[in-house]
Amino acid sequence: MKSLAQKLWVSLCLFLLVTIIFAYFLSDYLYERLYVNNVEAELITLGEQIRKDYEGGVVPDSFIKNVEWLNSKTPYEVFAVRNPRELSACVPFDIDYEALIGPNERTELLANVTVTKVGFEERFGRTLVSVVVPLLDGDRLQGIIYLYFPLVNITELTSNITWYWLFGSFIFIFFVLFIGMKAVQVISRPIEEMKKAAEKVSEGNLSARVTVSSNDEIGQLAQSFNEMAEALQKEDQRNKNFLATVSHELRTPISYIKGYIEALQLNIISEEKRDDYMMIVQRESQRMEKIVGDLLELMKMETAQFSIEKLPLVLAEIIRQSLDNVKPAAEEKGLFVSVSLDEELIIFGDEGRIEQIFYNVFSNSLRHTVNGGISISLFAEGEFAYLVIEDTGSGIPEQDLPKVTERFFRVNKARSRKDGGSGLGLSIVKNLVMLHEGELKIQSRVGEGTKVTIIFPLFVDKSS
Repeated sequence: MKSLAQKLWVSLCLFLLVTIIFAYFLSDYLYERLYVNNVEAELITLGEQIRKDYEGGVVPDSFIKNVEWLNSKTPYEVFAVRNPRELSACVPFDIDYEALIGPNERTELLANVTVTKVGFEERFGRTLVSVVVPLLDGDRLQGIIYLYFPLVNITELTSNITWYWLFGSFIFIFFVLFIGMKAVQVISRPIEEMKKAAEKVSEGNLSARVTVSSNDEIGQLAQSFNEMAEALQKEDQRNKNFLATVSHELRTPISYIKGYIEALQLNIISEEKRDDYMMIVQRESQRMEKIVGDLLELMKMETAQFSIEKLPLVLAEIIRQSLDNVKPAAEEKGLFVSVSLDEELIIFGDEGRIEQIFYNVFSNSLRHTVNGGISISLFAEGEFAYLVIEDTGSGIPEQDLPKVTERFFRVNKARSRKDGGSGLGLSIVKNLVMLHEGELKIQSRVGEGTKVTIIFPLFVDKSS
């Protein structure tokens, strides 16, 4: 298989070959169009000028002698004869009278039309251009003026400059090949670098980069490659961190379960504590199940395998359904739940997923609130529905706010493990909100509480 450089060289050589062939045919065309036509035009012009001296009647001897004198002064051969058959005595080659002036040509001459002929003459070894100008007296052809000129071959025209042409051609080819070689190197070098870098990336070396030396398409391709490699490197590091975090998150409940089961199997605990140990094992098992379940769901959301079924939904109804699931926990902790809802707001979404968003946010607010409670308000601004959830909880440090929607991020890790949180809730919420073309905003102050704002586009009935 040919390399790119080889293909470029072949293309360059083909280009030169096509250029040479084109130059040859162009020169032949110009020879035909310019040189031949120019000679023909000059012969016709000269013949027309000579005919002006003819005054009619029988062509006088003085007119013929004047033409003979003119013949010695011009580069063309010019003859005037009363009868075309007399031409054979004038020209130094065999002339076919019937071919020169046949019925068609005679008709044209009688119509006072100049006749031109172009043909190869063996005696001269070159093409002959001839012109026949009629000498008419009324409707009678009294004689003709015959002009001809043997064309110079194109090789004869260029004979004096052949060596210059060859030398110039050599210089031209040398410079074209030299410049072509440099161009091939310039073009192929970054591509070769990208090839080597791609091989390194495929082998697992995601730090491989290429040098961006231009702003053209190849330079943009190199820049895109670097950006791709950087993205892959970040994603690889993210996956490593994610796997490390997953391992860490699962290690704790697994170690709990393993330790308590071994204690139960070895009967090293009292009967009154067996139930407590079993509850701990059950709790940690449920926690593992929740982590794995949330993780699988989150991974599906980030792929094309996840889909939602959207329908027009009344937001206030779904908010109430979600609150019914968390109110017992709020009452148990003695927290208030304040609600202010616009009953007419409708969005286009998946009911189950919208309820999942609300449940996660409501339960998360209640989990981190000890005194006071949460207030929930739903209202419209422009073409969007705003759901605002404010709590009086412990709050989130300002430096942690950008990270709270990351997978497994916890502001208070010890507390989250105790209450069984997976650390994936807000990540799931963020992805579900984005799938509904919405926006999630979180504001918080330590010791004062947290404000979560969820924005959805309002449903517009296009059928009406």
